[in-house]
Amino acid sequence: MVLELYLDLLSQPCRAVYIFAKKNNIPFVMKSIEMLKGQQFSEEFNKVNILRKVPVLKDGEYTLEESTAILLYLTRKYNTPSHWYPPDMKKRGRVDEFLAWQQGTIRVSASKILWLKVVIPLFLSQHVPVEKLHDAAEELNAALQKLEEKFLQDKPFLVGAEVSLADLVAITELMQPLGAGLDIFEGRPKLQEWRRRVEVILGKELFLEAHGRILNSQELRNMSIDPPLKVQMKPLLLKMLK
Repeated sequence: MVLELYLDLLSQPCRAVYIFAKKNNIPFVMKSIEMLKGQQFSEEFNKVNILRKVPVLKDGEYTLEESTAILLYLTRKYNTPSHWYPPDMKKRGRVDEFLAWQQGTIRVSASKILWLKVVIPLFLSQHVPVEKLHDAAEELNAALQKLEEKFLQDKPFLVGAEVSLADLVAITELMQPLGAGLDIFEGRPKLQEWRRRVEVILGKELFLEAHGRILNSQELRNMSIDPPLKVQMKPLLLKMLK
């Protein structure tokens, strides 16, 4: 059976999985799940993943959730080039270290910008207090500083001379604030050069294809949200504003 990937390309982990599969010529069927339209709550998707989250990999009867687990599964099953997940234990350890670190730092702070500036106003029809946006921007700046100082340093890529899963995951996470109109690369020449190198390796056409929706800020801000989904999400979003 052909591999199935359940993805929403507005989600940064989904984009990482999508780019990796396409870049490595892994045959798959994409099952689009639009989270902002509540498609994750459908009965059909519940049969695939009771956690109601994407990405999800379905390989025959085998189902796997969580983007890091999916990426590692794909590297092993399809014997992808070793630079993605180096055989050298110390380099592999650096990839593992970044993948673990970024979930509670880069992912949280970069996502928060999009939620505060775009998603919450869409659902609640109200703007977020300026101080909330300021705090989120400061949190993201602190994470970016650590990314540059600890992981990138003066290397071409996060682990060394070659692109790895760490770079792929990082770039998809850092594109998220651009959907809210915040260019986090501005004023960070080292990060800008790193982004350029990663885009070239991944292929600009594939990179833009994967990020087309997140970079279309007009489409994002004009999305229509189903009233029942607004009601369902309201308590969670109000909690984010406290």
